[in-house]
Amino acid sequence: MQPEEIKALIEGHIPESHADVAFEGSHLVVTVVSSAFNGLTRLKKQQLVYAALGDKIADGTLHAVQMQTLTPEEAG
Repeated sequence: MQPEEIKALIEGHIPESHADVAFEGSHLVVTVVSSAFNGLTRLKKQQLVYAALGDKIADGTLHAVQMQTLTPEEAG
């Protein structure tokens, strides 16, 4: 999968989100900023991102995901 495809999956699943996606070797590195994260724990934020990528993780297309999830206020 290309970073643009992963970005589209995340942004299509999480309202008002902006995703930066890159690969570092075989590791996927994702930063997602969304107001949908307001009031959520870090775990709940990550669960939203994993839900967007769930099928691709389940079928082995993606693995070793490193992510940062931020509200717009946290992102500055």
